[in-house]
Amino acid sequence: MSIRAIIADDESLMRSGLRLLLGAADDIEIIAEAAHGAEAIDLARELGPDLILMDIRMPVMNGLEATRTLMAQASHPEVLILTAFGTDEFVYQALRSGAAGYILKDTPPDELIHAVRAAANGTRTLSPSAVESLLGRGTTSATGLAGGGDGGAGPLGAGNPHTPDPLEPLTAREREIAEAVAQGMTNAQVARSLFVSTATVKTHLARIFYKLDVSTRVQLALLVNERR
Repeated sequence: MSIRAIIADDESLMRSGLRLLLGAADDIEIIAEAAHGAEAIDLARELGPDLILMDIRMPVMNGLEATRTLMAQASHPEVLILTAFGTDEFVYQALRSGAAGYILKDTPPDELIHAVRAAANGTRTLSPSAVESLLGRGTTSATGLAGGGDGGAGPLGAGNPHTPDPLEPLTAREREIAEAVAQGMTNAQVARSLFVSTATVKTHLARIFYKLDVSTRVQLALLVNERR
């Protein structure tokens, strides 16, 4: 089954190049192009894509605002940020907005195709420079937020002891699962480590997302790591 994708970028030459590159993959279909974030939102509502490849700096509505708007909807596509800017603030805001990944425009073609496939499947993907930006900011670990999410290291930053615990609404079991997700573990890995079924993990995750008001595993991982 093909990944139905929309390209959102204000440069027509970039859109054309991405269409040719991604359209050459057997499992990726470019169904539309958008010149700004507002147009991407309208097309997403009309066409129901699996993924939007989103630039950040665009007229009318930028990619970060468009991502936040999309993620606030009950049903939404995955968003993969593709931009020339790898600053820590952009990376952080994109992930907090709910983006499934953050890739720079100088990424090799085969890696970009892999990132699109991963994001469409809900797997977070960060370019190496984006990981370095997060490390510099001290909000999370490279392994916990990079690539396919297998394994993970502990957080780098220490939390403020006077800051309210954002995980307070969670039960003990839900905290265990939230911590495991923040380490980059998949649902199957969490299930094996806690001796429960994958379906049980999914049920707990749905409750965790609701209680913490997050919509993606990346947002959850950032929230967990912020408290440390």
